[in-house]
Amino acid sequence: MQKQISNLDKLTLSNDFLFKHVMLRKRICKHILEELLHTEIADITYLEAEQTIDVYPDSHGIRLDVRIADTANTHYNLEMQVKNPVNRATGKFLLPKRTRYYQAMLDTDMLQKGQDYDELSPTYIIFFCLFDFFQDSQRIYTFKKRCLENMNIELADEAVIMFLNTLGTKGDVSPDIQSLFDYINSNTITSNFTREVADTIVEIKNDKKVRDAYMTYEMRMKDLRDEAHAEGLAEGKAQGLAEGKAEGLAEGKEKEKTATAKRLLSMGLSVEDIAKATSLSVEQVEAINAE
Repeated sequence: MQKQISNLDKLTLSNDFLFKHVMLRKRICKHILEELLHTEIADITYLEAEQTIDVYPDSHGIRLDVRIADTANTHYNLEMQVKNPVNRATGKFLLPKRTRYYQAMLDTDMLQKGQDYDELSPTYIIFFCLFDFFQDSQRIYTFKKRCLENMNIELADEAVIMFLNTLGTKGDVSPDIQSLFDYINSNTITSNFTREVADTIVEIKNDKKVRDAYMTYEMRMKDLRDEAHAEGLAEGKAQGLAEGKAEGLAEGKEKEKTATAKRLLSMGLSVEDIAKATSLSVEQVEAINAE
């Protein structure tokens, strides 16, 4: 019996669902962090259950980020970003403000667990981007807060934001990170590390728990799309009714003005006086009179 191909089988590492499950493999995730930050990490601990996926709506949609802490109590937030989201109403890009939101979530989570603000752990928010948000061809864009009047002065809040540009050509990265970028972009295996990643993906796709989780995820995403579509239809209908009502009122007023102009013309008033009385133009009154 031929195996049925599901949507999960077609996913690549650039898919946020699959990316999260790969990052939940400690060996791979730990190696990526070590290569990016040029440091050794004794161990990492996931701040969420390993076999769960956050599939629920909040004010910012489905969350599929990976949260990690290392033995030095540095906290990491990793996410795959395929598209460059834009607010359709304002035309503004959402990614910068999203990093601020994620930083707030990390800090709030630590404070709720009993830490004082001066005990907040160092944090890294890391986006794997399949586009060059800053249009400077850097492979990695790293942000820390600095004084505008003297850029040598850094605000030591220990909060770092990194945008990894998989299309970048400037700046040095380790061979394994570059091979990972190549694998994300084209699904091409160019190193032992990406071979390990590819083999892990096959293993993940054959995991029944993951397949069940993805089915749940797909259904929830469909529900959200249906809800958004329904809201859009309702909004469009309401707008159409409002516009129709406004057009109807305007049309009614014009008919009323025309009827008044006809009565005044039958009484022998001048075109100019009728125009003033009805707020119609002289040309409009003359056209009514010609009828």
